[in-house]
Amino acid sequence: MCGLAGILDLRSSKNNDISLLKNMSDVIIHRGPDSEGQWISEDRSVGFSHRRLSIVDLSENGSQPMHSRDGRFTIAFNGEIYNHFEIRKELLEKGYTFKGNSDTETLLYAYVEYGPSILDKLIGMWAIAIWDNFKKELFLCRDKIGIKPLYFYQQDSLFVFASEIKAILKHPDVKKEFNIDELPNYLNFGMSSSIESLFKNIKKVPSANYFLIDEKGKLDQKEYWSPLSTEYTQDSVEEIQTNVLNRLRDSVDIRMMSDVPFGVFLSGGIDSSLNVALMSELMNRPVDTFTVGFKELEKFNELKYARVIADKFNTNHHEILIDENDAFPILSDLAWHEDEPNADPVCIPLYFLSKLTKDSGTTVIQVGEGSDEQFVGYKWMLQGYDFYKTWWKYFHLLPQSIRKIIFNLIKPAFKSADQFLALDYLRRAAYGEEFNWSGVSIYSPSHQEQLLNKEYRHLKNIPAKYGQYLHDWARKYNKDAEYLQRILFVELKQRLAEILLMRVDKIGMAHSLEARVPFLDHRLVEYTMSIPDSKKVNSQKEAKYLLKKAVEGILPHDIIYRKKMGFAAPVDNWFRDPWYKFAEDRLLHSEFSKLGIFNNDFLSGQLKKHKEGKKNNGASIYSLVNLSLWYDRYFK
Repeated sequence: MCGLAGILDLRSSKNNDISLLKNMSDVIIHRGPDSEGQWISEDRSVGFSHRRLSIVDLSENGSQPMHSRDGRFTIAFNGEIYNHFEIRKELLEKGYTFKGNSDTETLLYAYVEYGPSILDKLIGMWAIAIWDNFKKELFLCRDKIGIKPLYFYQQDSLFVFASEIKAILKHPDVKKEFNIDELPNYLNFGMSSSIESLFKNIKKVPSANYFLIDEKGKLDQKEYWSPLSTEYTQDSVEEIQTNVLNRLRDSVDIRMMSDVPFGVFLSGGIDSSLNVALMSELMNRPVDTFTVGFKELEKFNELKYARVIADKFNTNHHEILIDENDAFPILSDLAWHEDEPNADPVCIPLYFLSKLTKDSGTTVIQVGEGSDEQFVGYKWMLQGYDFYKTWWKYFHLLPQSIRKIIFNLIKPAFKSADQFLALDYLRRAAYGEEFNWSGVSIYSPSHQEQLLNKEYRHLKNIPAKYGQYLHDWARKYNKDAEYLQRILFVELKQRLAEILLMRVDKIGMAHSLEARVPFLDHRLVEYTMSIPDSKKVNSQKEAKYLLKKAVEGILPHDIIYRKKMGFAAPVDNWFRDPWYKFAEDRLLHSEFSKLGIFNNDFLSGQLKKHKEGKKNNGASIYSLVNLSLWYDRYFK
């Protein structure tokens, strides 16, 4: 796990030197405190910079940027290739020789041999930059799921890229501007889209995409993988459970590749507990486990469940307890590490959990992200599935003109009751939009109609357009995709890749901690995405029932079938009392508020209703506080 940055400058007056590259990598030193390296081509048109977190082959042989023996190819790489020894064996048979044992060196020569088609062979997570000095061609790639971030800026003949946006901003020719057209997506989804960022002209390499940029600056983009299949598995439910468990065992096993200590984030839920159980089968020492809880707020804690698993599998268990006094001082730092605001308040406990883990001497951690998306683990997914197949379908039988009349008649009552999300689902049905866009809207378009001041209200339609784009993306690969297959694809492309995995990457790397995600081995994802809806959801509409049945006998029954709590942060409590004044100041008097984008009267009403306990607006308040803090850190 590392951090990379680079520049391709095809202008006649090139502003490209080693000191600039070093500045770009120094600002992301947290991604790789163990060593650094910079390289620039003879004609100064291209340069790479790298910060290394040493995990595989700790010697100098793993240092980057790394060059092929003939000097034609140069690589900067962030991530892990778990099957690199198998690939290396193929290359050895073809006559290649190696200096060290790093997956970076394997990847470099695999690209020399196979070019971009090597992506079909790779198992892992990655952001890759490779320069071909013969073709004068830059290759950039993000992994299949989007576990690792990769951003870029392109204007005319200047192309700047990095693992984090803050490195790109170090380039003197990159103008720092707020991308207001992306703000509605943040307000709705809790993060910018899979393409854009909240910085104007700084974009994302989407998951499962690679770029080739030639010597004239022409960018050729290709999506090289999709989890969607047009064929559904014919396996029985019992066979599915067996196959899922076998794939998970293999996934956990290969993700134990490390020359440094590794462990597991343990919440006591089924996903993290299964990581512990499967690692325990493979290890001859206790698994190191790490858990975070909240002082004096027991209802948010899963400590007792984590301790059950720690005792059962005899782990080397570590815990940390936090409260609002611990959390408050780090809020601004979170906004800086996130690069662009992430509206998930789980970033708060995750920060302390990551610090605990790193301080204990552990550098690699396995996490449970990706399970809920594949096995229908969220309550809103099951409710949406049932609603879509009943009321939504029946409402759509009405002519659209009648639907619009019903919507406009009901709209005032929903607004007065503060039922903006329910109102927006009705609006979507009335106007023929998709039912689900990814996750649950924080500020839906109906909500944004109240939040945005009049001159910005036209922006509220942007999330609906992006939601349609996500569904069209799914239909491109399977026009007949069943509802859940399509919804899970949308989740993989937006909420999982851009919110959940970015919180794990950015907050973990704030403490130089590498996170690995066994549930998101692309081979497992391909398989789970081929499971038909009728086998994903049982007659009782039980969340994750396929996975639960698969792990019976491995995990205690009370862990498998306990009520889902979810990893959370008690922001409803914190914004109701200890942080209320702070939130009020952030929302009504901050530098961001002075832009005049939001309706302060509406915000005051939302704050008051939360303070008085009439509504639980903690999550939406956090999203705006986070936005305000981010704006201060990057634009003030």
